Amino acid sequence: MASLNQLRRDHANMARLLHILLLRHKNLEQGERPDFHLIREVVDYILEYMDGFIMPLEHLYSEHLLAKAPEAEALSRRMAEDYQALRKRLNLLSETLDMILMDAVVPMERFIDDLKTYLDAHLAYLQVEREQLFPFLREHLTDAEQKDLLKMLPDSAQTNLSRLREDYPELYAEFKAAPSPFS
Repeated sequence: MASLNQLRRDHANMARLLHILLLRHKNLEQGERPDFHLIREVVDYILEYMDGFIMPLEHLYSEHLLAKAPEAEALSRRMAEDYQALRKRLNLLSETLDMILMDAVVPMERFIDDLKTYLDAHLAYLQVEREQLFPFLREHLTDAEQKDLLKMLPDSAQTNLSRLREDYPELYAEFKAAPSPFS
C-alpha cells in the first residue's frame, strides 16, 4: 500500500527528528548548553510539517474513514484532540525558544520541562498512530483508496524531506545519522 508505506516512512522520519530533540534534552539535563539554533530548526520543521502534511492528511483520512467505517469516530476524535494538545505544546516550546534566542531570561528548568512534556506527548501520539491508526487504515482502506487519498494531499506535502535537506543542512546531517525506529 503506497500511502500506508509513505505514512510509515513519515512516521519513522518524525521519530528520528524527535530522537534529535531527545538527545538535546539529555544534554540539557546534564547541564550542557545545546545548540538552541538547531533545536529551533527542528521545531520550525515540525511545525511546518504538521501544518502542511499532518493536518491535511488527518482531515482527508478522517473524512473518508468516517464515511466508510463509523467506528473510526472515537479514534479520529481522540487523535484530533491529542493533535491539538500536541500542537499547543509545540507552540509553547517554540515561544520559549524564541525568548532564549533573543537572550531573554528563561529558567532552564522551565525549558527542560516544556521540552520533555512535548517529547512525551509526541512520542505517545506516534505510538497511537503505530498501534491503532495504521492497523485500522490497513483494515479499512483498499490500496486504490489509499493511493487516491495520497494524490489529494497538497503538493507541498510530498516535498518536505527534500526541503529539510536543502533548508536545514546541519539538521539533515544529524537526521540521517539518527537511528531509524524501524531498523
